[in-house]
Amino acid sequence: MTGAGNWTWLISGRVPTLVDAGTGDPRHVDAVAGALRGGELSQVLVTHGHSDHASGAPALAQRMPHAQFLKMSWPERDGQYPVRWRPLADDDVLEAGDTSLLALHTPGHAPDHCCFWHEETRSLFCGDLLQRGATVWIPGNEHGDVSAYIASLERVLALEPARVFPAHGPVIDEPVRLLRHYIDHRREREEQVIDALRHGDSTPQAMTARIYKGLRKVLVPLARESVTAHLRKLERDGRARREGDAWHIIDP
Repeated sequence: MTGAGNWTWLISGRVPTLVDAGTGDPRHVDAVAGALRGGELSQVLVTHGHSDHASGAPALAQRMPHAQFLKMSWPERDGQYPVRWRPLADDDVLEAGDTSLLALHTPGHAPDHCCFWHEETRSLFCGDLLQRGATVWIPGNEHGDVSAYIASLERVLALEPARVFPAHGPVIDEPVRLLRHYIDHRREREEQVIDALRHGDSTPQAMTARIYKGLRKVLVPLARESVTAHLRKLERDGRARREGDAWHIIDP
């Protein structure tokens, strides 16, 4: 799910800042220490509490004891990573390097997901909000929320970013186009789920088989989670209902 691996981003300057903590791989910790060239890391801004972004915090804290660790609160996850978390709030302004970043709460992929916006260059550190060449997974049974995710995409689109630094994959140099594609993709997927309901499919398993024909077996559970996330959105929107394990369409 992480493709070729994780990107973390080091902002040098007066307040050396690392965006995302990685997984604690000793090579990563060594690379961060080497990039600091003997300086101290001031803080780590974690985009969200999934393990590929947050589980490296203890290893960084052990190597760099003066660093602070900041993220949006997710009580169910935060305790898994034994560091002292400083809670972030939406629209917090954070000193980073020789400039400042604005924290943007962008839930959907995870309830605590946060991006960091640099107004002067119209750049965004986006965590798992966007990824070039792939779509972002919305886990329906693990606090994923399609409605919140679309709203987060629209919030970032309104900023008209010029460049986006993701946690997976290459830097995104045409983010406005990709943001629009992501929004369209989610709307198309919703229509596919509605179509499956109208054809009588009543379980996420049946809908996944219809929508994702030919999908590799290892990816089927992930696709099923995405379908479940869309079903829950439709339920909240009053367009689908659940009776036990069965889902049904509510036509307008």
